[in-house]
Amino acid sequence: MTPGETQPPVVLACGEVRTCLLPALQALDSRAAAQLLGVRADERVLLSERPNLYGRSPDTLTGVDCPLPSANGARIRAVGTVAAHASLTEGRVLQSSAHFRAPAAGPDHRRPWGHYLVRPGTVEPFGKLPYEAVAQGLLTGGRPGELDVGLIADGLLTRVLRHPLLDQRPPLKSRPTRLRWVALPTERDEGPSIERFTVAEDELRTVRLRVPAGTPSGDIAGLCDDLALHDWLLTTVVRTLDGIRLGAGDPPARPRHAGERSAVVTALRPAVDHLLHLWMPRARVAPRLAPLWDALEERPGFTRQWRTLVQRIRDQLALHAIPQREAEWCP
Repeated sequence: MTPGETQPPVVLACGEVRTCLLPALQALDSRAAAQLLGVRADERVLLSERPNLYGRSPDTLTGVDCPLPSANGARIRAVGTVAAHASLTEGRVLQSSAHFRAPAAGPDHRRPWGHYLVRPGTVEPFGKLPYEAVAQGLLTGGRPGELDVGLIADGLLTRVLRHPLLDQRPPLKSRPTRLRWVALPTERDEGPSIERFTVAEDELRTVRLRVPAGTPSGDIAGLCDDLALHDWLLTTVVRTLDGIRLGAGDPPARPRHAGERSAVVTALRPAVDHLLHLWMPRARVAPRLAPLWDALEERPGFTRQWRTLVQRIRDQLALHAIPQREAEWCP
């Protein structure tokens, strides 16, 4: 592309988010979070205490030169860089996120690396990009040798999880989740929308979005990070409740000592201590994309389900606390 030539419009953005419980017995404070997320010596970690404690690493760039996945089997070579970052919410939930954007067309030959380095997070195809086919290919997963942003996100997550600050003693059992997303342009004058949100096997979720032209890919990635965080919270609390035999482990009417706790209380307390205060949708979503949460609140109803789960936990803790209080007054 020669100087003064118009840059082709971005027609595709794609990314993947890995979310897991930080493997540490105690949540990290802001100082420790900055140490954990210091993946680059030349840039500082972004820290925020409002509306909750949040840390975000600087972006790292990974150079790629490989085919893009495609639903129709077309072989589209692309070159550029994938941006990735790690984040920590309330010192407890760790995420890694990798993403890129792609223009409608690119040069018919490879440029010097300097051309791609000044366009961080951009992957340029050779020739015209069949973005609908590529979007579907990215969502379903490609073949070996094709671009896989999930591997880049996983590599960064693995690096952070090896930090000596972590004692590898998580306070509760949980599983990591993966959220894979693509965003395509809307029709003229249309607002952003979620075309499809699916929960697949193997802890995978997929999201297909439509966003207005010119929406920064970093804003889209921020929305998907937020969605991945709250989906993980829901999934983890649901599994915590599913793993408990409610009603089968009631404490005796007169426990042997006041400190005796039932198996139900023991299982639920870590969720109360470490997870229930983390629910805060849209806390860091760009205003132009925040309305997309309205669709998720309507169906499948994220916050409605969360409030129901929280109330169940509180009811169980209240029921199991009653006999213990009575026992304290027994002679």
